[in-house]
Amino acid sequence: MAQKKHYKRKKTDKKPIHYLYVSLLLIVVLFCWSGLWSLFESKSGDVLPSVEGVLKDRKKDSDAKNNEVLEREKTGLELPAALVGNPEMILVREAYTSSYNIETLCPNYVAWHLTAERIEGSAVRKNVFRGDDDIPEKHRVETSDYARSGYDRGHMCPAGDCKSSDGMMAESFLMTNICPQGHNLNAGDWKELEEQCREWASSYGEIFIVCGPIFDSERPKTIGKRKGHKVSVPDRFFKVVLMMGRVPKAIGFVYPNEDTNLDIRDYAVSVDEVERMTGIDFYPSLPDDIESEIESECKPGAWGI
Repeated sequence: MAQKKHYKRKKTDKKPIHYLYVSLLLIVVLFCWSGLWSLFESKSGDVLPSVEGVLKDRKKDSDAKNNEVLEREKTGLELPAALVGNPEMILVREAYTSSYNIETLCPNYVAWHLTAERIEGSAVRKNVFRGDDDIPEKHRVETSDYARSGYDRGHMCPAGDCKSSDGMMAESFLMTNICPQGHNLNAGDWKELEEQCREWASSYGEIFIVCGPIFDSERPKTIGKRKGHKVSVPDRFFKVVLMMGRVPKAIGFVYPNEDTNLDIRDYAVSVDEVERMTGIDFYPSLPDDIESEIESECKPGAWGI
C-alpha cells in the first residue's frame, strides 16, 4: 500500500506542472496575437486602401484610356471617304494626303491636320516647285507646264502650314499639291483664308482641313503646251474646316477662280453645300449624329469671323 500511495502522489505532482506549461503557452499566444492585431490596425491604412482611393485610381485609368481612344480617333479624321466617279491616286505625305486625278492633272482634294506646332516651326520657304516622282511620267505635271499660262502655281496645302520640318516644306511644293489659280485670288482672298486657318489652329490647338478645285464644266479650260499634259483650270475652289473639342463645329468656303475682293464671310457655306458641289463625303469618321449636325450649319460668328 505504501508503494501505491507513493505512486499516486507522484502522479498528482505532475498535474500542476502540466497546467503551468499550458498556461504559459496560452499567455504567449495571447500576447503575440495582441501585438499582431495592434500592428495590423496601425498599418491597415497602408495595407487596405480606401474604397475612395480605389475608385479614384480606376477613374484615372479610365480617363487615360478614354484620352487614348480620342487621340486614335483623331488619326485620319481629315480624310474624306473614297471618291465615286472620279479617278484618284492617294498620295500619303508627312504634311498632307493628296488625292490626285490623272485626268485633270490636279488634286481632287488635299487634306491635312493643322496643329499649332506646324505653324510655329522654323522651316524656311524656298519656292522650289517640282514634279512628283510618285506619279507616272505620262500623268506627271512639271512646273514648266504653268509657264506663261497666266495662272499661279496655287498651293492647296500652303507652305505656311508646313513649317515643322524641311521635308514638310518641300512636300508643299510638289505639283500634286498645286492647281492653276488666278494671281489676285492666290495673293488676295485665298491667302486671307489660309491666314485665318492658321489663326484658328493657333487658338484651338488643331483643326482638320480639306481643300481642292471645283470644275463646273466637263471640258474645262486647260494650260500646258506638252502633248498629253494639259492641266485643267478650276472654276472654283473649296475649303472645309473642322474643329473638334467640347462642342465640335465645321464650316465651308467656296471661292471663284477669278479676281475678287470680298469679306471672308461672303464665301462661307455649310459643309453639306460643299459636298453637294463636289460629290465628296467629308469627315466620314465622325459619329453620324455629330457629322449630320455640324455639316448642315454655316455659322461664321461661331468662328469669330
